[in-house]
Amino acid sequence: MSRFLLSLDQGTTSSRAIVFDSEGKLCASAQREFKQHFPQPGWVEHNPSDIWQTTLECGRQAIADAGLTATDIAAIGITNQRETTLIWDKATGEPVYPAIVWQDRRTAQICQDFSDSAEAISEKTGLLLDPYFSATKIRWILDHVEGAQQRAEAGELLFGTVDTWLLWNLTGGRSHQTDATNASRTMLFNIHQQCWDDDLLALFNIPACILPEVKDSASDFGASDPTWFGEAITIGGIAGDQQAALIGQGCFTEGMVKSTYGTGCFVILNTGKRALQSSHRLLTTVGYRINGEVTYALEGSIFMAGATIQWIRDGLRLIGDASDSQSLAEATGYDNPVYMVPAFAGLGAPYWDADARGAMFGLTRDTGIKEIVTAGLQAVCYQTRDLLEAMAGDGVDAGELRVDGGMVVNDWLMQFLADVLGIRITRPRVTETTALGAAYLAGLTAGLYSTLEEVGDLWQYEQSFEPELNQERREALYDGWKNAVSRICRPV
Repeated sequence: MSRFLLSLDQGTTSSRAIVFDSEGKLCASAQREFKQHFPQPGWVEHNPSDIWQTTLECGRQAIADAGLTATDIAAIGITNQRETTLIWDKATGEPVYPAIVWQDRRTAQICQDFSDSAEAISEKTGLLLDPYFSATKIRWILDHVEGAQQRAEAGELLFGTVDTWLLWNLTGGRSHQTDATNASRTMLFNIHQQCWDDDLLALFNIPACILPEVKDSASDFGASDPTWFGEAITIGGIAGDQQAALIGQGCFTEGMVKSTYGTGCFVILNTGKRALQSSHRLLTTVGYRINGEVTYALEGSIFMAGATIQWIRDGLRLIGDASDSQSLAEATGYDNPVYMVPAFAGLGAPYWDADARGAMFGLTRDTGIKEIVTAGLQAVCYQTRDLLEAMAGDGVDAGELRVDGGMVVNDWLMQFLADVLGIRITRPRVTETTALGAAYLAGLTAGLYSTLEEVGDLWQYEQSFEPELNQERREALYDGWKNAVSRICRPV
């Protein structure tokens, strides 16, 4: 029996593929960055071909670097940047417009136009009415691409989030499907009834025929075309990136919390069978759906985490590599007079201010590269506290936070996070938990694992960071952050 799993992890700024063995050990990986497109302020687009081609190239390379062939792979798992929206021709597979990325804010006015329906939307979907989600992006494409609405109504077009786009290409156009986690991020899916919602489709005037079939996160989604990897491989798992990380972190017990630090930052709390409605502007979402049983989660989303450091690197050119940030922060220390609010694409939870824009405060003639870089790192931690404060307001206090994603290798950042939050931060041995979660889902379908408990037992701790800062200093630092945010953001 094949004992290896291939995870295709399609992110916002890069695509990755990782081969894991059945014990969750990383055997080989490959990564490709691709171009970001910013046609107008607040707009973010990707070339759909870049998404597909970089993912395919990484998958091939990871298998080869592991010294394996397609016959050694038991199944493929897919995890993806969520909410990013694609519409393509059903017959040719050609996109009608570039992929509109989750960070894109162009549909703020559309959201305003539907503001009277915000409460009804939230009750059905667990989401807030915001440009972040897919529904208004679909509406924008159908409105702005000539003939798109008519073609959609005629059944000539298909919609998908990135997972569906990859699945469509991997299967040679034979599979138009998604899973419940990705569907729950479209603002068209009723998370209580677990189906596309007719009322919401009518509200946004979106034809049901363009939507993919929704399946469990661990399901048989078809097989890859033999052209891509030399042999057909079963595609056995799909989950949006943050839900996949929840699985990869083994957060299968109600009350467990994880935070992923990639392009954005996403804190997800497992709420079990309860779809807990937040009173502090957090999102209720599907954590995962397996064997027809739904596990819900409470989520807070930060739009700019690693993307802030990427901007400092590529936009300001203050550093040559993201890893340079640690030594600069160590040289600066906690008492940094500079506060950066990275609202380049508005602010997510708990503010949900689409019109907010980035700013820096506390600049003096003494301000240099190290203070700005440190402020970018600190902003990630302050925003995480915003989310945990909101969760506490909803009656859930975290005693420990499991972290993952590319940024968590920075020990200074993890210690500052522990100090700002005042709780233990735990870093797993495998920090690529998003990819690992997708692999685990595929492994469940392939029969490598029998239960989630078996998967949870594979989680391994690498290092923890305990808070060392006194309460007075912790609050003073956080008060400075809240003051900075108040200058650019409408009150929560």
